[in-house]
Amino acid sequence: MNQDQFSVQTVVIGAGVVGLAIARALARHGREVLVLEAGSTAGEGISSRNSEVIHAGIYYPTDSLKARLCVSGRRALYDYCVDHHVAHQACGKWIIASDQGQAERLGVLESQARSNGVPLEQHDCAGLRRFLPGVRACAGLWSPETGIIDSHGLMLALQGELEDAGGQVVLNSPVRSAETGPRGHTLTVGGDVRVTAREVVNAAGLGAPALARAWLGLPEENQPRQWLARGVYFSLSGRHPFDSLIYPLPEPGGLGIHLTLDLAGQARFGPDVEWIKEESYRVDPAQARRFAESVRQWWPALDEARLQPAYAGIRPKLAGPGSGFSDFRIEGPEAHGLEGLVNLFGIESPGLTSCLAIAGHVVEKLSP
Repeated sequence: MNQDQFSVQTVVIGAGVVGLAIARALARHGREVLVLEAGSTAGEGISSRNSEVIHAGIYYPTDSLKARLCVSGRRALYDYCVDHHVAHQACGKWIIASDQGQAERLGVLESQARSNGVPLEQHDCAGLRRFLPGVRACAGLWSPETGIIDSHGLMLALQGELEDAGGQVVLNSPVRSAETGPRGHTLTVGGDVRVTAREVVNAAGLGAPALARAWLGLPEENQPRQWLARGVYFSLSGRHPFDSLIYPLPEPGGLGIHLTLDLAGQARFGPDVEWIKEESYRVDPAQARRFAESVRQWWPALDEARLQPAYAGIRPKLAGPGSGFSDFRIEGPEAHGLEGLVNLFGIESPGLTSCLAIAGHVVEKLSP
């Protein structure tokens, strides 16, 4: 940007997968859309530091935003991948119980999934031995709707469609503060560039709550506190016997250290959950021992020496340790009273799966 001040109809803050999906949808509805991204590339934050899983919608409370947007978003995402040649695979996933006590909890998950309209298949120990040789489990649930995706390919497709519709992504453009006045919303970008827009979508990921706190005119009750939950991943070198994802039962703050696959078939384990105070993506190689101990509860043959540090991601949580479930917060004028503004908070998993459905939800909030 080389102008000190200019105006545009619609600004989306953040060029992650959710921001790009929203910007694409708004541009395709005829808006002039500018995406402001703080980083040097699109999608370098949460969107590039996850499991790249297309979630079915199993775990979330009935009628929560996560449940509704995950289920509808998953269907839309599979169709989008086919239509736009985005690499993906509906490989399915197992949720397994290692003892009878855990097996009883599987029934609760199955009931929740059914309430959300998600199909699951029950299997006993004999069935698991047939499908998962070498895995120690007494019962399991099979989710045929779960899959994996090339998240970077998805973001490139979304950005391409945004640009085809006349939108633009501007990198290295952090939004420092904002205020709402009679002419709309004025954003201070970088050092001293000021951008005025009639509509603004705050899809800044980890930075969304901080921007809300720096937004003059936004009510305090619409400036939520955020907690950071880091999850690290270890990749598995060499061959393995798996062709689907394997998850233990969920744990507080996450879904447990699970096995995921990339589209080349390489296996990785993670993420774990560590509550942190400052943004950090360090992966301690010494954690491999703890990962191995966890995975050996259901795959005794794992050789710890084959675990290699991979990467870490951070979940933007709206509830801290021990607080239980927290839903997406997608707040438009009906929540905070500022016309033309939508804030997105706590967009963690299943944000990638839900991105197209989230985009539709935001368009509805900005429609007259």
